[in-house]
Amino acid sequence: MEGPGQESYEEGMRRSLDPEGYEDPGLKSSHLSLGEMSRAGAGIGSPLQAWRARAEEMKPLRQFLPGRRGFYDLDGKRRSAGAPPGHPSRGEGQPVSVTDVDLEATGSRRLLSQQDTHEGYVELHELVLDNAKDLCWMEAGHWLKLEEDFQESGDWSQPHLSFLTYHSLLEIRRALNKGAVLLNVQATSLPAIVHILLDQLIYEGQMKPQDRDDVMRTLLLRHSHPTEDESVWTMPPALVQRSGTTRADVERPLLREQRPVEMSRMAGREQSGVPKPQLLETIPEGAEATLVLVGCAAFLEQPMLAFVRLKDAVTLDGVLDVSLPVRFLIVVLGPDTPQISYHEIGRAIATMMSERVFRQDAYLAEARQDLVRGVEDFLDASIVLPPTETPNEQLLRALVPLQRELLRRRYPPRETAHRGLPKRPGYGPDEAAAAEDDDPLRRTGWPFGGLVRDIRRRYPKYLSDIKDALNPQCLAAVIFIYFAALSPAITFGGLLGEKTKGMMGVSELLVSTCVQCVLFSLLSAQPLLVVGFSGPLLVFEEAFYSFCSSNGLEYIVGRVWIGFWLILLVLVVVACEGSFLVRYLSRYTQEIFSFLISLIFIFETFSKLVTIFKDHPLSRQYNVQPDFQPGVPEPNTALLSLVLMAGTFFLAFFLRKFKNSSFLPGKVRRLIGDFGVPISIFVMALADFFINDTYTQKLSVPKGLQVTNSSARGWFIHPMGRESTFPIWMMFASVIPALLVFILIFLETQITTLIVSKPERKLVKGTGFHLDLLLIVAMGGLAALFGMPWLSATTVRTITHANALTVMSKTSAPGEKSQILEVKEQRISGLLVAVLIGVSILMEPILKFIPLAVLFGIFLYMGVTSLFGIQLFDRILLLLKPPKYHPDEPYVTRVKTWRMHLFTFTQIIFLVVLWVVKSTPASLALPFVLILTVPLRRFLLPKIFRDIELKCLDADDAVVTFDEAEGTDVYDEVQMPS
Repeated sequence: MEGPGQESYEEGMRRSLDPEGYEDPGLKSSHLSLGEMSRAGAGIGSPLQAWRARAEEMKPLRQFLPGRRGFYDLDGKRRSAGAPPGHPSRGEGQPVSVTDVDLEATGSRRLLSQQDTHEGYVELHELVLDNAKDLCWMEAGHWLKLEEDFQESGDWSQPHLSFLTYHSLLEIRRALNKGAVLLNVQATSLPAIVHILLDQLIYEGQMKPQDRDDVMRTLLLRHSHPTEDESVWTMPPALVQRSGTTRADVERPLLREQRPVEMSRMAGREQSGVPKPQLLETIPEGAEATLVLVGCAAFLEQPMLAFVRLKDAVTLDGVLDVSLPVRFLIVVLGPDTPQISYHEIGRAIATMMSERVFRQDAYLAEARQDLVRGVEDFLDASIVLPPTETPNEQLLRALVPLQRELLRRRYPPRETAHRGLPKRPGYGPDEAAAAEDDDPLRRTGWPFGGLVRDIRRRYPKYLSDIKDALNPQCLAAVIFIYFAALSPAITFGGLLGEKTKGMMGVSELLVSTCVQCVLFSLLSAQPLLVVGFSGPLLVFEEAFYSFCSSNGLEYIVGRVWIGFWLILLVLVVVACEGSFLVRYLSRYTQEIFSFLISLIFIFETFSKLVTIFKDHPLSRQYNVQPDFQPGVPEPNTALLSLVLMAGTFFLAFFLRKFKNSSFLPGKVRRLIGDFGVPISIFVMALADFFINDTYTQKLSVPKGLQVTNSSARGWFIHPMGRESTFPIWMMFASVIPALLVFILIFLETQITTLIVSKPERKLVKGTGFHLDLLLIVAMGGLAALFGMPWLSATTVRTITHANALTVMSKTSAPGEKSQILEVKEQRISGLLVAVLIGVSILMEPILKFIPLAVLFGIFLYMGVTSLFGIQLFDRILLLLKPPKYHPDEPYVTRVKTWRMHLFTFTQIIFLVVLWVVKSTPASLALPFVLILTVPLRRFLLPKIFRDIELKCLDADDAVVTFDEAEGTDVYDEVQMPS
């Protein structure tokens, strides 16, 4: 029906529909199949009868979509059916009101709001002519968060950001205001979907009844996917004509000339093409697809857009390139006009459907207005580049902060998003209070209350800690962590033997690590923690040994009394729930301590090297003996020690950088990088082994379970002394060094637990600050009775352990962050690593060939790499750089340069004070002086700096590292040396 009378006729048809039957909720679940519609339309004679019958058939279908009279341009202007272009119908420009059909769509609101959303996969198909000059739909691109399009070169592009035209986004917004929107359509095949869609288009007047068959044939054409020989680049676009049109009239070159700049230049030439990946391996489980169809139809007078959401996702055979159920179908058809690029509109729709917030809006939409609102929110988070001279890359980088701010508003943090949970049904104040009660650092106000809560939280999951270990990933983690823990144990053991003149060495450290790790794995609240010896403890052992030697005290007996006091101190702290004090340890204190320990590592390395050069100076003549004689200089010893130390350092450092490079496949590269320290030790020890004529000092390792210096001590240390009675005053005075040791262990253990328990890591079994601290300190106190070192949680090894047990999702695009699927929280990996370290005590025939110079190189490596994760080190380097070369970081951009340097100088001054204390006989007081930084930061610095400046300069902005990018690794997350 055409002409002015159609509108009045349509009004009559609307009035003829039974309002009561239409509003009956029972009809909401009814639907017509394709066969039923065909039978209903058979035998209809006149066009009037056909239209009346079609309107009657459409009555149950109104539940799918808010109806509108007339059909619409993509620019949103409504015209009555039959009104010529340029002659607007009545009501144009008036605000859209909510009709009874809109209210009908809200009938399923309760059910729809409970539906789950899914990850999305989108395919864009264009209408083309194949090599046989037959019409078909050809895939032009697909989206899995990022866009991949088929290039003119015959391969798939790398995933890239979609660059959209602003005009296409406006067209979509206007079209959704007036186009056909069908929600919760019940159909199980593409013909059924098309049948329902066309009936709705005819009912709304967006398509003439006589065009129904031609549009249906077009939408049901076969779907093809690009190859090197057939693609949208090699096939001409098609312009569909009415039935009976000659085949030559079907092909038109207009679309090819209007192919967008994004497809032909930015995505095709500037990005190197790669073979199409196996999509099913990168698509998340449970994902649902969106099919976007765009093309030109000459017989359509105006463009039309149809949005269809199925009630249940349906697998459409022979349509998509992957076997995924389709939930959304979007069709854009219209006449061939130079003002409209259907391809650009299709790309814009596909990009929007691949974006998770808009896709969620599409899943939960209850009416047309919800979709329009989703488009407006999408536009609010988009950036438009105005036409200007070609900007350079540096100018475009200024958009990054704006984009981050827009994304921060669009993707709020999970904890912020969940603040509204109490408003939802089923989530009340009790659940919110329970979530707050689960905070492991919250004080209960009862003696040992935090310890009891740790036990109640973690021990009920003990059986699952065993079952979850039955996974191949846990076995791989055991092998990796064994070498990661053995290397520092040997290194620190050798250096400890040097510092204490053999009173403790490799043998004692390996036994202590084995026994304490076994007990910790069995009893701890957070078995992912890796317990071991660390740099700060080594510094204390050296200082305490020097103190005992200068005062004529037995060092090994003094450690026993320190151990007794450690047990008493930890009982008092745990009883008072003192672990909450870790909240007051800001980045300011952590970085000063980390920087100091790194400097000590580096200084001690070169100090030992200088000692070697003094003992074996470079000389023209040497009194060479057949065997090494202590005190007699050896030729080439100093130079070879320098080569071994430097070679070990540079090889380990290179392998660390190689891990994040672009050479070799990722798994091989990471395997080599993760074992960089053992590889460098092995290579340089092997080099020293083949140099027979030059002496180098080797690692002192006793055979079997013997102590390092059996002439000076045994495996049990008598608390009253061996050579003479231990002074009573020192028994009580040992509380002071015990307090220092406790501070060191408290700092490392609690900060490590905080890092590994970050919400980003998604650990589900909980943690226990009080229980773990009690175990580590108490075991260390008892270990002193056997002359073994006390240990603490080690940050780098713990993060590495957690990462090795983390299962990540596969990503479909470079730069996209993987999501954590689960973490294998179990006790067996730590237990097996401890047993293997204990067995390593029998490796004396191998360990005795390791030169000490090699261990010095590892010591230097640990000191240097620890600096890279410290913001203080970065700000010290900025003192030497002009402001224009400063990085784009909040502590640079939001704080004045001179105030940033002032903050840095306060830390440098405290570093100097700590170094002076460390270099004097009062070096044991080092932890006490360090603790003074806490009140300095909390009470003095706020009087000098504003709150916003302190937030930028002292924020815990360490990013959790899973997939390491070039130039970053777990050290960038660590603020404590280990």
